[in-house]
Order: sequence, then structure tokens, then C-alpha cells
Amino acid sequence: MNKSSWYVNAQTYWNNVTPTVDGMLGGFSQINPIDTQGSLDFIKEFQLQGHACDCGAGIGRVTKHFLLKVPFQQVDLVEQSPVFVKEATQSYLKQEIVSGQVGQVLCMGLQDFVPKENTYDLIWCQWVLGHLTDDHFVSFFQRCIKGLKPNGLIGVKENNSKKTPIIDDEDSSVTRPDHVLRALFKKAGLEIIKEDIQRDLPEGLFVVRMYMLKPIK
Repeated sequence: MNKSSWYVNAQTYWNNVTPTVDGMLGGFSQINPIDTQGSLDFIKEFQLQGHACDCGAGIGRVTKHFLLKVPFQQVDLVEQSPVFVKEATQSYLKQEIVSGQVGQVLCMGLQDFVPKENTYDLIWCQWVLGHLTDDHFVSFFQRCIKGLKPNGLIGVKENNSKKTPIIDDEDSSVTRPDHVLRALFKKAGLEIIKEDIQRDLPEGLFVVRMYMLKPIK
């Protein structure tokens, strides 16, 4: 991993991905309803509402099909690709922005994102944390903890490798195994209060695990 070019390479890769649901899902658009229903089922027991943040939001697929169906009254988005932000604001989430269901749409990487303190009932991170180095992963979540309202939670949905991290130099990402993610969550000051596996995905894909996290008191 060449840290000096890690984030530049990732942005270059994603800026060349078509800003569609199929592009967001790597050509597997058919899993969109499976993925979003799995997330809704996972989060249901927490009876969350209010203000959420969609981190690594792409064009807003997770916001439109999951977070606004929870339902959260308003969702902010953080996305590093200006191509995706343009698609989200001018087309894909245009109606939700007009209605006020979507608030801020911030064009930046998570390594630079500083949530406003005491703001969010849920911060959701899906298929994006692999683009953060370990150090930035920990510091990002430490900032997220400060951005939570009292009793606010952090949700994570990520691919898991089996035993060791797998680095993809093409898009500057690392797929971490479950035990590595757990160690990084703990280092950031978070504890897992629920976890589950996303079921019914096509064969040959990584295991996708969901985690609900709260700050360690």
C-alpha cells in the first residue's frame, strides 16, 4: 500500500464508474432490494428516527432505498466523487432534496469528514471503509462518536475476507476480516451491540456482515 497515492487512486477509480445503481453495486444491481431489505430488518429493533448520515454515499442509493425508509426525517450524505455528488443532487435525489428529506450533500472523503458534534441519531457506513487506512479508520470513528446525539448509534455494513486483509490496488481498497474490523472498532472506542450476515447474495461474493456499534462508556 502506497499511502501517498492511496486516496488519489481511489478517487480516480470511482470517478470513472458510471453513476447508476448498477455502478454503485459493481454490476450487481439485482442485489439492491436484497441488500436494502437486509439492512431494514437489521435496524428495525432499534426504532431509530431523526437525523442520519450516509457515509460513502455514492449517488444516494442507500439513502433512497434504506435510510429514508427506516424512516429518518433527514439524511446527510458524504461522498468523495464529484461525479456521484452531481448525479445525486441534480437527478437521483433531486426530489428528496426539494422536500427536505436530504440535507447536506458533502463532497469529501471520510478521511477528511468531521461530523458536527451532537448531530446524528445514526451514522451509517456501507461498502466504503475499505478505502480508509487503519489509522484513518480509527480517527474517522473517533470523530463520528462526537457527532452522535445521546444514544446515537453507528451502523457498518462491509465485506469480510476470511483470514487476512486483501488489498485491491485497482481501486485502493482493503477487504478486512471480521477479527480485524473488531479490533479497529475497539481501538476507536466502540463496542458491538448487534451483528448479522447479509443473506441471499449471489455465490462467489465476499461475506457481508452488518455491525451496530455504540460508544464505549
